[in-house]
Amino acid sequence: MKYTVSVRALCEFTAKQGSLDLRFTPAPSAEEGMLGHRVVQARRPSPYQAEVNLSGEYKHLLVRGRADGFDPARNQIEEIKTFRGELGMMPDNHRRLHWAQLRIYGWLLCRKLGLARVCLALVYFDIVSKKEVVLSETQEASALKEYFDTQCEYFLNWAEQELLHRTLRDAALIRLSFPHGSFRQGQRQLAEAVYKAAKHGHCLIAQAPTGIGKTIGTLFPFLKAWPGQALDKIFFLTAKTSGRKLALDALMLIKRTQPELPLRVIELVAREKACEHPDKACHGASCPLANGFYDRLPQARNAALELAVANVLDKDALRAVAREHHVCPYYLSQDLIQWSDVAIGDYNHYFDLGAILHGLTVANQWAIGVLVDEAHNLIGRARSMYTAELAQTRFQAARRSAPAQLIKVLDRLNRCWNVICKDQVEDYAVRNAVPEKFLVALQQAVTVITDYSAENPESINGELQRFYFDSLHFTRMSELFDEHSLFDVTLDMKDESTDPVKNGTLRNHTAVLCLRNVIPAPLIAHRFGAAKSVVLFSATLSPRRFYSDMLGLPENTGWIDVPSPFKPEQLLVQVVSNISTLYRHREASISPIVDLISRQYLQRPGNYLAFFSSFEYVRRVTLQFRSSQPDIPIWVQTHGMNEIEQHEFLARFTATSQGIGFAVLGGSFAEGIDLPGKRLNGAFIATLGLPQVNEVNEQVKLRMDSMFNAGYDYTYFFPGIRKVVQAAGRVIRTPLDEGVIYLIDDRFAQPRVRRLLPDWWKIQRFPYPEKQKRQD
Repeated sequence: MKYTVSVRALCEFTAKQGSLDLRFTPAPSAEEGMLGHRVVQARRPSPYQAEVNLSGEYKHLLVRGRADGFDPARNQIEEIKTFRGELGMMPDNHRRLHWAQLRIYGWLLCRKLGLARVCLALVYFDIVSKKEVVLSETQEASALKEYFDTQCEYFLNWAEQELLHRTLRDAALIRLSFPHGSFRQGQRQLAEAVYKAAKHGHCLIAQAPTGIGKTIGTLFPFLKAWPGQALDKIFFLTAKTSGRKLALDALMLIKRTQPELPLRVIELVAREKACEHPDKACHGASCPLANGFYDRLPQARNAALELAVANVLDKDALRAVAREHHVCPYYLSQDLIQWSDVAIGDYNHYFDLGAILHGLTVANQWAIGVLVDEAHNLIGRARSMYTAELAQTRFQAARRSAPAQLIKVLDRLNRCWNVICKDQVEDYAVRNAVPEKFLVALQQAVTVITDYSAENPESINGELQRFYFDSLHFTRMSELFDEHSLFDVTLDMKDESTDPVKNGTLRNHTAVLCLRNVIPAPLIAHRFGAAKSVVLFSATLSPRRFYSDMLGLPENTGWIDVPSPFKPEQLLVQVVSNISTLYRHREASISPIVDLISRQYLQRPGNYLAFFSSFEYVRRVTLQFRSSQPDIPIWVQTHGMNEIEQHEFLARFTATSQGIGFAVLGGSFAEGIDLPGKRLNGAFIATLGLPQVNEVNEQVKLRMDSMFNAGYDYTYFFPGIRKVVQAAGRVIRTPLDEGVIYLIDDRFAQPRVRRLLPDWWKIQRFPYPEKQKRQD
C-alpha cells in the first residue's frame, strides 16, 4: 500500500527550519495567489504548459503535485510564488522551502519526460506592482533524483507511521458503532440522510429540531462513510465556542466507547485567543516561542499526535504540549491540521477569504467532508467576512501617529476621501462603485506603508497598523466588487449641533466607506465545490430556497426536514394577539407584557427567559418589572457581555432556582444554549424578530428585490422568524421536558407567520383580559 503525500506537504516536513518570522508583510490571500499564478501563466508564450500534474514513487511513498508551469522551448519548469512588499526582506527559510519544492518538481518532470537536465525557475510575482523576479538554475536529473530520494528517505519513517495510522483508523471506522444504546427519535433519519450525502458526494440541507442530538447525528454517519469514500479530512465548522465544545464532547464519547479507534481530533482557535505573548511580535527576535520554532516543531508534533490517540487535541491540550516543548500553540495547531483526521473550527477557517482549511484542501488536493453546524448563521457570518469598512476617523488617528515618510501619501489619500463625500448631503448614500482615484490613492498608501514596514519592521503598530490591515482588506474586496455587494458612504458628523450644509458643501464631518456584502453566494459557492460532501444542519433552515440562494449551494443539493420527536402536549404555545410590539406601540406594550410575565411566574414559579428586540426594550421592561414585582428574581443581559458574564448569566438557571432572565432576541442566549428539565420552564418572545428598518436594510431589500424578487422576505421576514424559532427552541430539549411559550405580538396570528413556525406546535390564542390601547 502506497502512502500519498503532496510535494508541498513533503517539503514543509523536511525543509522548514529556523524561526517563525511574520515580519515580511501580510501574505497574499489564497484568491490573490491563484490570480497571481494566472497572470504569470497568461504572460508565457505557446507552447507553455500551466498546472502540470506530476507524480513519482520512492519505496512505498507516492509523491504528487502540480507544477505551476513548464516551457518546453526553454526546457524550464517554474514555481510561482506571490508576495507583497520588499522581496529582499523575505526570510531565508521561506526561500529554502520554495527551492525545495521546485527541485522536487524538477525531478518529477525529468522522470516523466525522460530529461537529462532541466532549468529550474523560481518566479516571485509582486501582486501590487505586477512585476516578476526570476531566480533560476540548471540541474542535472541525477542530482535532482538524489535530492528527491534524500527528502523522501527523511520522510519515510513518518510516512510508515502515518500509513499504519490510516490503516488502523479506517478498519476501526468500518466497525464503528453508534456510541449510544439507540438513536433518539428523528436522529436515525438524520444520520441516514447524512450518510447517503457523504456516500454519494453531494451537499445536503438538514433541518432537524433542537434536542435530537444533531452534532453526533451528523458526525457519526460522516465517520462511518469515511473509508468507503477515501476521505482525507472532516471539517466540523461552528459559529460559536459552544458548538465547538459539543463537537469535541461527541467525538470524545465516540473515542471512549471505541478505544481501538485512533482518530486524531484537533480544535482550531483564533490566533489572538491562542497567543501566549500578545505583547510581542511573531518573529524570533521578539517572541521566545517563535525563535527556533521549526527546530523544535518535530518533537512537539510527535508529542501532540501521541496524545491524540486517546484524547482530543482541544485548545487546552494543545497549549500544554506547546508549553512543554516551548513552541507557539497557534502555529503548532496549524501544522497539526496536516496530520489530523477531524478539525473543529469556526466558519472563517474554511469560508473566509484567506481561510487556512480551504487553502490546504486546494494545495494538497484533499478529499474532504464538511459539516456546518447551526448553518442558519452562515449567511450573516459570510457577509461579515466579505465586507470591508474604512472609517476616516480611524484613518486620521493613524495619520497622527504615522512617521514623516508616510505623511505625503496619507494626505493624498485624505484629499481623495474628502472628494467622495464633497457633494453628499444625506447621512447615508449608496454609490455605484468606489471612485478609481480613491482606489489608486489607497493602493499607493498600502504600497508605501508596506515598503516602509519592510525596512522598519518594528515601527508599524497601533492605529497605523490597524488602518493598514483594514486597507488591505478593502482593496481585496474592491477587486471582487459586483452586484452581490453595496458600496455605501456614511457621514459621521463631528458636531451634530452645527448645520452640516454651508454654501452647498459639507463641513464638520468624516466619512465611513463600506463595501458591504449582502449576498455571499458568488463568493463562497466554490467552497462547496471544493468539498466532496457538505452537510448544513440547523433547526431553522426554512425556507430552503432562501438559504440556497444566499449561500450558492449546488443545484443537486438534497433536503431533509426531520420531524420533531416531541409531542404537542409537552409545549403550550400561546399567541398573545392583543399586544403589538411595533415601535410605535412599544411604550403601550410595556405594562401588559410585565403583567403577563408576572402572572405566569406567580401561577407557576420556575425559570423563564424573556426575549425582546433590543437592549433598550429590555431596559424599559425590566425597569417597570422591578418596580411592580420587586420580589421576583430577575437577571438581565447587557450589551457587550464577555464569556465569563455570559456563563454567570446561564449559571442562574439551575434545577432548583426560580427567576426570569431578560435577553435580546438573536443574541447569545437565544440559540446554542442547553437548559433541559427544570432549568427552563418557559419563554416569552415579545417581537417578531424582524431586523430594524433603517437605510442600510432598505438598500439590502432593494438589492434582494432586484436579484430574487423577494426583498421584504429575504431582508426582514425570514431572518426575523428564524430568530423566534431559535429562541423558542430553548424550552423543550428532551422528551421529558414540559414548558410554555408566549408569542407576544398580534402578527403571530397571521397565516404567513404561522407557516414558518414548527409543525408540531399546538398553537392557541391567549385570552388576555384587557385590550391594549393603541395610539397610531
